Amino acid sequence: MWPLLMSTCSRVGVVQVITSAVCCVSLSIGIMSPLDAEAHGGVSIEDDTCIMTIGPYRAHFSGYQPKLRASEEFCEDIPVVADAIIVLDFISRPLRTMQVDFRIVRDVNNIGVNATYADLGSAADIAAATVVYRAAERYRNGNFEVSLNFDSAGSFIGVMTAADSASGTVYISVFPFSVGKSNLWGSLKWVLAVLALGLAAYVFSPKAGPRSPAVLKGTSD
Repeated sequence: MWPLLMSTCSRVGVVQVITSAVCCVSLSIGIMSPLDAEAHGGVSIEDDTCIMTIGPYRAHFSGYQPKLRASEEFCEDIPVVADAIIVLDFISRPLRTMQVDFRIVRDVNNIGVNATYADLGSAADIAAATVVYRAAERYRNGNFEVSLNFDSAGSFIGVMTAADSASGTVYISVFPFSVGKSNLWGSLKWVLAVLALGLAAYVFSPKAGPRSPAVLKGTSD
């Protein structure tokens, strides 16, 4: 009777720990779901906000597919093959005085999430792979939007440049992204995280001996 009772108490404790772990991970997934947590390149997530870095300057990056997902916002990766809108709001005021251009090129060389500007090749290579281009201009109001239309899933690379005429410096931000591709690893890693937490809870939980005198109170009669 005693060993059985101890085993039962131990299993209950493990279940409680695993349940808590699952809840914590699920909550994390829920919190991060409004924005893609896999942002990369010149775009990152800070305090649940998608931020593009251009040299020492920053802009708020927002993506939408209003026809399919209403006001739901995404960060970089476009979830569905359909019309999309990217909106950039300059956080750093000096960007308002610079000539800013924006383009999207097809990732023809399968560079992936670690792409840099140098990886894109020559000016001719970049022009040949360009699918969307917004010519350089000053955005004195501090924001602009780009309408996109993709007819197939694939991998792309966004490039934004900001030219400071006063110093002659050109700042470049590169951000790889995908269109209409499911993030299998992004989902799988959370499953693995839950399993790892559950395994750790089982391995490190007591398997013998009472957890506390209170556990068996009223059961020894």
